[in-house]
Amino acid sequence: MGSVSLKIGDGTARFKRATLCSSAVNILMLFSVITTNLFALYAFTFSPKQHLDNPFHHPHRNISLISQHVSLIIKEIDSSQRKLAQMEKELLGYDTLDLSRPNLAAELKLFLQHDQLPLGKDSRTGITEMVASVGHSCEKSADLLSQYTSYKVSGPCPDDWSLAQKLILKGCEPLPRRRCFAKTVPKPGLTSLPVSLWKPVSDKIVTWSGLGCKNFNCLNSKKLSRDCVGCFNLTNGYETQKYVKARSKNDFVMDDVLALGSGGIRIGFDIGGGSGTFAARMAERNVTVITNTLNVDAPHSEFIAARGLFPLFLSLDHRFPFYDNVFDLVHATSGLDVEGKPEKLEFLMFDLDRILRAGGLFWLDNFYCSDDEKKRALTRLIERFGYKKLKWVVGEKTDAAGSGKPQAYLSAILQKPVRI
Repeated sequence: MGSVSLKIGDGTARFKRATLCSSAVNILMLFSVITTNLFALYAFTFSPKQHLDNPFHHPHRNISLISQHVSLIIKEIDSSQRKLAQMEKELLGYDTLDLSRPNLAAELKLFLQHDQLPLGKDSRTGITEMVASVGHSCEKSADLLSQYTSYKVSGPCPDDWSLAQKLILKGCEPLPRRRCFAKTVPKPGLTSLPVSLWKPVSDKIVTWSGLGCKNFNCLNSKKLSRDCVGCFNLTNGYETQKYVKARSKNDFVMDDVLALGSGGIRIGFDIGGGSGTFAARMAERNVTVITNTLNVDAPHSEFIAARGLFPLFLSLDHRFPFYDNVFDLVHATSGLDVEGKPEKLEFLMFDLDRILRAGGLFWLDNFYCSDDEKKRALTRLIERFGYKKLKWVVGEKTDAAGSGKPQAYLSAILQKPVRI
């Protein structure tokens, strides 16, 4: 347990809307510099009139006077630094999460309270207290967050996974931990690898609460996304041919891609992996793949786990919880597309680059290009990383939903360079 004092610089955050503009900081900094220099000039040039003829007549008194002026200068500098630090926090939009609010759940207050280290300040890190991890944007959804933490301690958790996902999509990530028991769903009929990779998953072993469809037949009749049309059908349809048979020039065969891997492909990360078929095909080739997904309109995480694969329930706005240069392969489809300003995609791409090792492959798989400008913007962004283009295909193919309208897609195999 701990609390979020959330100071910038020690891994925590404070929540409040910014109220000052950056120009105020610049003015204060300029004022502090001028004031400090005037104090210094005064301290080292001033002497009493009675000692003008003999400045060394009372040396001890002069030294004491200079010490006082130096102390004033130090206090002024320290005060200015504190004011600047406070203004910086306000400009960044962080202050404090007000735990005195009457509508906050008691469990949330307990989770976020300060927890001092029993032995005081840690000599290695300088940390004096432990703080709980919670997303700074939770302040914007305090009412929903309080609802999420309203439960009976040691009792069953509310059936509110959809509320949790809503908070995540609003930027409240990570969510606070809870002291309740999650609902258990019996999962009879699970089989071992490799049979589990392609065995149809029963409707009864997943949670359908909060979803429009209540079975997989319903899901397979809908277009959930550009990369998930009938993707829960493991016996018929294109899902059984993905990555082993190409339908267009934009579809790369998995074995051909693996042959391009420098030093071998052993572990990979899949962005927006739908029902986990990419990870399943890789598992058949002894490659471990983690699939990043959310349960948007379908129980993606439970379905992937039922196939014996590794789902990661995480939004694309969250920094990926992996160390630098650990993956041999990163695979991304149109799920890589993030709405908003171009800088948002840049932050995502830099984080993907961080976790991909030098010589590793970035597989951009059928990325939908809504227009030429979007294609050019993505191309310029990729070229900034200096990746070697092993494959690069821009082509058109028919909309998977069956509209018959050709659409432009970009597929590429890129190799990360060694940077010094």
